[in-house]
Amino acid sequence: MDPISDMLTRIKNAQLAGRETLEINFSKVKFEMAKIMEREGFLAQIEKKGVKDKQNLILKLKYNQGTPAIQDLRRVSKPSRRVYIGAAEIKPVKQGYGLAIISTSQGLMTAKEAKKNKLGGEILCEIW
Repeated sequence: MDPISDMLTRIKNAQLAGRETLEINFSKVKFEMAKIMEREGFLAQIEKKGVKDKQNLILKLKYNQGTPAIQDLRRVSKPSRRVYIGAAEIKPVKQGYGLAIISTSQGLMTAKEAKKNKLGGEILCEIW
């Protein structure tokens, strides 16, 4: 299975179940995605735990008065169908209330940052 879609599905399921924390396997891409989600207010806290070969990410999920901060999320670019977009084609997610994570030549960033830096890339996911 695709590790990024696995991470997104685990976050979605954990929030639907009302869990406070979630533990997933560590990878650099997942860690960068989690940092962006924390910075944009969709996760409360992230923590890297474990030794070099067996590292895990501990994600503390965020709730606003009992409702999850993440209403929904979806994987856009999949291993079977990659979706690339130019800087001029970047549009806001859910009229600006959402977030798109894009893999650019300068690393992972939000759609707003990519548009500001005039960079395109692969759209990994959309969160709202």
